Amino acid sequence: MQVPPVFIDMSLEDQAQDLRVYLKNLGAEISEEKSPKGIEDDLHKIIGVCDACFKEGQEAEVELVLNDIVSIMVLIPSERSENIILAFCEKLTKAQGLELGQVSLRALWLLFQSLDDHSPMRYPVYYHLIQIAKQTDSVKSVFQDVEHLKQQFANCPPSSDQLQKLYRLLHEVLLKSNQSEQAAMVMKELLGTYTDKNASHAREDAIRCIVSALADPKTFLLDPLLDLKPVRFLEGELIHDLLNIFVSENLAAYLKFYQEHKEFVTTQGLNHEQNLQKMRLLSFMQLAESNPEISFDIIEKELQIEADDVENFIIEVLKTKLVRARMDQAAKKVFVSSTMHRTFGRAQWQQLRDLLHSWRFNLSSVQEGMKSITAAQQELVSNN
Repeated sequence: MQVPPVFIDMSLEDQAQDLRVYLKNLGAEISEEKSPKGIEDDLHKIIGVCDACFKEGQEAEVELVLNDIVSIMVLIPSERSENIILAFCEKLTKAQGLELGQVSLRALWLLFQSLDDHSPMRYPVYYHLIQIAKQTDSVKSVFQDVEHLKQQFANCPPSSDQLQKLYRLLHEVLLKSNQSEQAAMVMKELLGTYTDKNASHAREDAIRCIVSALADPKTFLLDPLLDLKPVRFLEGELIHDLLNIFVSENLAAYLKFYQEHKEFVTTQGLNHEQNLQKMRLLSFMQLAESNPEISFDIIEKELQIEADDVENFIIEVLKTKLVRARMDQAAKKVFVSSTMHRTFGRAQWQQLRDLLHSWRFNLSSVQEGMKSITAAQQELVSNN
């Protein structure tokens, strides 16, 4: 989000007084006189009543007022501006309506960009930015990805507690905005902030991470979750058992679990029909890993699909690009050329290693062959 900088050729005191007069004319309870305590007290009082201009249909005027406040705020030494900045953030999160929310978002983004990279106040400003982005469904304006977020705070990293609080909020906002992949990345970062000493305290975050991953229709590689310390502390609990089923078991294992723990699945906010669809896709991937040729009868039996629905299911599988295959309706078979592995452990790394060695050997053979052809051509030319 691009916001133009504000440059005003006036003293801070004169700017503050102009704001006082403007807000008083709007009916705000504020004196037109400068505060004898200085510009910080002036700004506190102005921020306290600046919502007098928060009126629908006057977004341009609101933005001018907020930008004026920012232009004063960023020139006050950081050790004296913390409370002012926090008060400003709190006031802007209370702006009602989409348009006023967007104006508040731009003003707060201007403040964030104007603060020194080493300022510890960048964190609370950014946290409030995400809160406003949640209200206005504008998270894409202020959040690109986790790596970019880390760069934003490279010179003044937040504490672990602050990061955890921010990641939780971001995860919630990204899910609300249907950005499930980014939400999953943020949740993994959140769980990564826990150490061996405090991983046992991350139970709720770990459960939330698992449930989000299971419910996300685009997330199929789930075994990395098992390596996260907070998730390991859930071993023996039903949610961990359910995760293991999605990681490596088949549809029959899920159906058995569901029959025994229907209430648990429901209370986690998971949809059984969506779980079935995902487990069918995962089970088909498992079949495709070891069977380059799969008959419709096997698909019907293993995935518990009606015969008339097999072709439509295969089409849905191919749309996901998890499996590359060719369907032969006449022969009632699927011919698999490649598939994404559900798990990527030692066996898969060994397979990849063997494949790379094979490619290397084949390239060497081609290179030697080309050398032989070149030598033969040179010899022919010499003889002629």
